[in-house]
Amino acid sequence: MKKEKETISILGLGKSGVACANLAVSKGYKVFASDSGKARTHLQMKLDKRVETEFNGHTDKILKSDIIIKSPGLPPDLPILKNTELNKIPVISEIDFAMSFIKPKKIIAVTGTNGKTTTTTLIYKIIKNYYKNAVVAGNIGFPLSSVTDKINKDTVLVLELSSYQLEDSPDFRTDISVLLNITPDHIKHHKTMKNYVLAKANIFKNQKQGDFIVFNYADKYLKEIIPLNKKSSFPFNFTKQNHNCIYYKDSAFHIIHKNKKIDFKAQVKIPGRHNIDNILASTAAAYLAGVPVDCIKKTISSFNGVEHRIEFVKEIKGVKYYNDSKGTNVDSTKVALESFDKNIHLILGGQDKGSPYKPIYNLIKNKVKNIILIGEATPIIEKELKGAAPIYKAETIKNAIKKLHNTAKKGDIVLFSPACASFDQFKNFEHRGKTFKKIILSLN
Repeated sequence: MKKEKETISILGLGKSGVACANLAVSKGYKVFASDSGKARTHLQMKLDKRVETEFNGHTDKILKSDIIIKSPGLPPDLPILKNTELNKIPVISEIDFAMSFIKPKKIIAVTGTNGKTTTTTLIYKIIKNYYKNAVVAGNIGFPLSSVTDKINKDTVLVLELSSYQLEDSPDFRTDISVLLNITPDHIKHHKTMKNYVLAKANIFKNQKQGDFIVFNYADKYLKEIIPLNKKSSFPFNFTKQNHNCIYYKDSAFHIIHKNKKIDFKAQVKIPGRHNIDNILASTAAAYLAGVPVDCIKKTISSFNGVEHRIEFVKEIKGVKYYNDSKGTNVDSTKVALESFDKNIHLILGGQDKGSPYKPIYNLIKNKVKNIILIGEATPIIEKELKGAAPIYKAETIKNAIKKLHNTAKKGDIVLFSPACASFDQFKNFEHRGKTFKKIILSLN
């Protein structure tokens, strides 16, 4: 970051906004932060007292700065941002700002519609088991700005990045980019599917010779934007022996790199075919970062998954309860449904994200006993999924669980995979998932 840029405006004071403001102040910048919330007391992290603030909306004072850093998730068409082009003020992300202060040994960045957190966590665990000096940050819950002091020239940095973060990161570059999949999501924010795909593609657009792009060859969008003939491309779910790739076959993982083939088996504890994809991507990234296969295999075999992603909570009178609060879109819920055979009671709903629910209609018809709806999206989901399974409207998680605790039978599965955002009733998907688990764990 150029030092002549002395005044920074932070737009939005979520976790990343606060972390970014604190970092900027510590580096000698004058910082003004603007948030639409009611007061400083709602902030999730402690804000440096030197940061000047405004709440209850955004004023033109934001435009009296050299740089504007927009928090992820804020829409790009905010009225205040329309004036930035006229004033020629660059708008960047917290990620790009934080990156300007660090020079790690290697950067591995992960994006995709689904599986980001599982993959990022597994990559980090593998890297940590070998390199020791590893840091994980980004969309996984730790803003990069909050951990820059832990990063040095020996650090391997593992980042989870959302489309929100990537759309405002024009200068971002990573040594190894991982693209898991792209399915319709966040369309209300990005306006079109094309814009969403382009945001994801920012993860590799600045890569140089010697960098790698690990991507899912089975994904139609990724096949369109990442050509196989690039020296940097390293597809998974691709089996041609004369190309660098990784695939899963006959219960084993197979790596082909520089005309060398490596085969290994590992105990896989996390359920679902989608998690094989996550492991393939993690293995490729770690291997390309220099981690020996024995270390990768050992870490995979001990990995139990992440909280809120098809997470087993408790078995009560023969009924198994699973928390998939991180299933915030339809495709994610589709993946969760595919992880089980039948006898599912599916809790759906929350804040609608603008994507159709019809893609899970047939899965529900074949596997689900009942649909229990909660939250704002209830009328939309009810209309689209009518006839797939009996539908009950519960309004809240507590009411949904109360009904299922009384009606689910031995051998049934209660799956909370909402296919919606959480913000109608909760702070975030973590708050929603913890609420679900707390209620389940209180039952006998």
